[in-house]
Amino acid sequence: MMQNINAGKRLKQLAIASAVALSLAACQTVDSSSQQTQAPAFAFQQASVTELQTAMQQGQLTAEQLVAYYLQQIEQHNTQGAELRAVISLSENALSDARRLDAERAQGELRGPLHGIPVLLKDNIDTADGLANTAGSVLLANNFPADDAFLVNELREEGAIILGKANLSEWANFRSTRSSSGWSGMGGQAVNPYDRSRSTCGSSAGSASAVAADFTALSVGTETDGSLVCPAAINGIVTIKPTLGLISRDGIIPIAHSQDTAGPMARTVTGATLMLQAMAEHDANDNAGYRDDTDFAQHLKTDGLKGKRIGVVRNLMGYNELLDEQFDQQLEVLRAQGAEVVDVTMPTYGEYGGDEFTVLLYEFKYDMEKYLATTELPYQTMDDLIDANNAAADQELIYFGQELFQMAAAKSEDDKDDYLKALENSKRLAGEEGIDAMLKEHELDLLIAPTTSPSWKIDRVNGDNYSGSASSPAAVAGYPHITVPMGYIQIGEEPALPVGLSFFSTAKAEPVLIEAAFAYEQATKHRKAPQLD
Repeated sequence: MMQNINAGKRLKQLAIASAVALSLAACQTVDSSSQQTQAPAFAFQQASVTELQTAMQQGQLTAEQLVAYYLQQIEQHNTQGAELRAVISLSENALSDARRLDAERAQGELRGPLHGIPVLLKDNIDTADGLANTAGSVLLANNFPADDAFLVNELREEGAIILGKANLSEWANFRSTRSSSGWSGMGGQAVNPYDRSRSTCGSSAGSASAVAADFTALSVGTETDGSLVCPAAINGIVTIKPTLGLISRDGIIPIAHSQDTAGPMARTVTGATLMLQAMAEHDANDNAGYRDDTDFAQHLKTDGLKGKRIGVVRNLMGYNELLDEQFDQQLEVLRAQGAEVVDVTMPTYGEYGGDEFTVLLYEFKYDMEKYLATTELPYQTMDDLIDANNAAADQELIYFGQELFQMAAAKSEDDKDDYLKALENSKRLAGEEGIDAMLKEHELDLLIAPTTSPSWKIDRVNGDNYSGSASSPAAVAGYPHITVPMGYIQIGEEPALPVGLSFFSTAKAEPVLIEAAFAYEQATKHRKAPQLD
C-alpha cells in the first residue's frame, strides 16, 4: 500500500535496497592483462533519458539500480538534507517493476524509449497500485483509485516505472486566492532547489523540483493556466504543455475540462518529447481527444530554427528588467541559428482574464463533483469539501483559506448561460483573435516570450508574488506551449535563479515548437544542475 513520505521506516528499507544495488554497479570488473580492474561507474547524476537508455543497452546500468539511485536521492534530500519536500509518496512496486523490465530487456524485449525509466506523477493522477491520489489534501488521503488514469496505462505500456507521487500546490492551486505555491497539507512546503527560501511556483511544484534535483528522470505535471510552464521555468527544466486533448484527461483530479491537460517534465527537450510521445495516445472516451500519429521525436532537429519566422510578443514582457535583458540576448541566438525574428503585439492580451475566471469557477464545481462520484470518498459536492476542510482546519487551513472553493460552490445552473458566453469569449480572444491573429498577420511559425519572472521568496502572509507570465494565451486557447531554460539571473551573492524561454503557437503545432525548442536548447545548453549539499 501507499506509504506517506514522512514515514521513515519504509524509506530506510528502500535506502538499504538502493545501497545494495549501487554497490553492485560499483563492483563490475573487467579483465585486463590478467588483472581485475574496476570498470568506471556509471555517472547517475543528472543523466538524461537518452544517456540512461544507452547505459542500459550497453550493460552499464539496470533499471533496478536506477530506481535504487533515485530512492536514495529522495531519502537524502526530500525531508532531510535539502528538505525539498518534492515527493509525497513512493510506490512499493517500483523495484519489482524495475526487475521485471530488466528481465524483459535481457530477453531482447524493449517496449519503447522509456523502457526502465522511472517517472514521478503529480499527486492528482489516478493509479491502481496502492498509491493514494490526494491532490495534496488530507481529505483525500484514503482515495485509492480502482483504475490507472489513461496516461498512466500508456506510460506503463511504454515501459516507464511509476516511482511515486510528487507534491503539488494543494488542489492544483485552486483553493485560496492567496495560497503559497508548492504547499499542501499532505506534503508540506515544496521549495526551489536553486534557493530553498524561494518558490517552486505551482501547481506542478514537486514534479518540477524533483526533476531538477535528480529525484527522477521524468515526471508528469498538469496545467490549467501556468501549472506546467511556470514551475518548469523557475526550476530550470523543460516542459511541453500540449494541445488540449492530445493527452487524455481521464483519471486526473480536475479544475476545468476546457483548459486542463497533463504534460511531460524533463531535464531536456528530448526527454520531454519522448514522454509526450508515450502519453499521446487517443482516448476515445475523452470528448476533447483526437488522434495524432505524428512521430514527435523526428522533429528533434538541430537545425530546427532554420527558416522559421518567430514573433516576439512584446506585451508579454516588461514586468522584470533583468528577465527582459536575458531574453533579448537570446534573440541573437535564434538569428544565428537561421530564424527571422520580428516584434509583435498580442491585440487581445488581458481582455479574457475575467471570462477565464468565470469558466474555471463554473467548471471546477461540476468537474470536481463528477470526479468525486467515481471515488469511494464520503464527499459528493463542493460544500462537502468545504465542510471537511473546516473540520480539518488545523491541518488544512493553517496558512490560507478556501475562497475559491466557496466561489465555485456558489455557482449553479442559473449561471450556465453566463458560463457559456464566457467560454466562447475566452477561447476566441485568446485563440482566434489572439495567437492565431498574430501568426496570420505577420506570417509567423511561432511566438516567443519570457516564460515568467525569476522565483520569488515564499510568503505565507501575502501569498505568491507573481509579476507576469506568458502562460495564459496558450492555456486559455488550449494551444501548445514549451518552455526551455534560457539561463540564470543573479544579483550579488544571491543564488543564481533559472528563467525560461517560452515557445507557443496554434493548435497541434507541437512539431514546429519541438523543432525550435530543441535547436535553441542545443545551441545554448544553458541548464546547470542545482547544488543540494
